[in-house]
Amino acid sequence: MSGGFVAADEEARELLDAAAGDPARLEALVLRRETGEPLAWITGFVVFCGLRIVVHSDVYVPRWHTELVAERAAERLPDDGVAIDLCTGSGAIAATLRARRPGARVVGTDLDPNSVENARANGVEAYAGDLFEPVPADLGLADVIVAVVPYVPRRALPLLQRDTFRFETALAYDGGEEGLDVLRRVLEEAPARLKPGGALVLEVGGSQAGDLDPDIARLPYDEAAEILDEDGDLRGLELTRRRRD
Repeated sequence: MSGGFVAADEEARELLDAAAGDPARLEALVLRRETGEPLAWITGFVVFCGLRIVVHSDVYVPRWHTELVAERAAERLPDDGVAIDLCTGSGAIAATLRARRPGARVVGTDLDPNSVENARANGVEAYAGDLFEPVPADLGLADVIVAVVPYVPRRALPLLQRDTFRFETALAYDGGEEGLDVLRRVLEEAPARLKPGGALVLEVGGSQAGDLDPDIARLPYDEAAEILDEDGDLRGLELTRRRRD
């Protein structure tokens, strides 16, 4: 039976594979999933942009809509370019950029040491610290900065589904009262880290359309393009660093 899960058949196959023919292990895995524990924590991986990404317990699980942000960032990254992935989590976006642009240098940062360890397990050059603070001094200016920062309004946190807020840390979601606190910090700090003509690619919530326009207008960005999913829902913003301030 589906047990209330949206992709029950796909999840069942993954659990069967993880159990490797052991009925007792399969039962234990199913019981864990029935509590709402994220599937990726149980199987140890998620498929993201066609890549098998290792996901450790207690680390934010990358979602399908973030693939749109990752692919847009990869499009803007030169073959021999430099990219910074803020709030890298498991390193899914950084790993995608490395796969798409093997000649580029991609650095990930995260406030959570567990996430940094996870990202490194996926082959990412990752550092622990707040946003740009741990970026190596020798990196220079980036061609692309990509960020999936916490952007859920604090008042909306209790409304998240159970396998989100019950298991995953609020650190991955809490964006302040309106969900814009960390997004605004990235908008403010990114220009000093970007090459002229470089790209800042942000994941945002659909309800935040237009909320950042005043900030973008006063900062040195030339262009802003929305990243929409196939249903026309807003999933991200692509900004270009102004070539002249």
